[in-house]
Amino acid sequence: MPRPALDQLRKRLTSTVLGSEDAAKLLLTALLSQGHVLIEGPPGIGKTSLAHTLATSIGGTFKRVQFTPDLLPADLLGYSLYRMDRGDFEFIPGPVFAHCVLADEINRTSPRVQSALLECMNEHQVTLDGVTRQLPEPFFVIATQNDSDRHGTFPLPEPQLDRFLLSIRMDLPSPEIQQRILLDHASGEINGKSATEALIHPDEVLALQSEVRKIPLAESIAAYITALCESLRRLAGSDSSVSVRASLAVMQAARATAFLESAAAVHPDHVQRVFPAVLRHRLVPADGSDPQPLIKAVLEKTQVP
Repeated sequence: MPRPALDQLRKRLTSTVLGSEDAAKLLLTALLSQGHVLIEGPPGIGKTSLAHTLATSIGGTFKRVQFTPDLLPADLLGYSLYRMDRGDFEFIPGPVFAHCVLADEINRTSPRVQSALLECMNEHQVTLDGVTRQLPEPFFVIATQNDSDRHGTFPLPEPQLDRFLLSIRMDLPSPEIQQRILLDHASGEINGKSATEALIHPDEVLALQSEVRKIPLAESIAAYITALCESLRRLAGSDSSVSVRASLAVMQAARATAFLESAAAVHPDHVQRVFPAVLRHRLVPADGSDPQPLIKAVLEKTQVP
């Protein structure tokens, strides 16, 4: 069980983007949970650097796609090319056929292209021209998203948002961290280049994910997760605002958190730590308000087992 590699990976993430300790832990949580991650925030705060560092630290194939308004589904999924010399079609796989896909600025492309990722993220497969092709395992999507009020962005549809296990909010670091970044760049300790050697390989990732699935979940913890989600549905005023997939995501992320902390089982504090990240992007209030107060109120009011 390559736990030392996980520790090295977390250290690499936090040294690449100073002040990203919480974000790094959530990224590893999603990886171990077999989930996908949405990293949100304004431009220039290290979203892509953090995602790129994790992606290149995992052995296997890595593809980065810059999402732009003119991107087409075929540019992502692939297409069939007619070969005149053979008299038949050859499938040309798109960048989604990789172990780790970095979807950079995903909300700068059209909803049509965003929706092309749905089957990939949920089923780990691509169906084109009536043929279904399996994606590599493990398959991990890291998407970055600029704030929706930025010019030239398209809000992600709710079905797309629901496919992300959790979201990570990154904001401008404190003045102290900004000063450290300046000094480290000036001294050459940070050179703007991510390390490229793999710290962990695909088969090891699959083994770790299998270990996470073995973490036991007590009936009381399952009831606690259900109560949290039911309370959030009532406060949000919509039964569809928190799907069953969201409840499963809380369970998976809590298991991964327990594994990272070497706990023998899932405890309420594991659930509480991942609950905001799992639900934040799934709640889309009609008035555009921040859902964080609702999530905080639910965590405070729901009885802990």
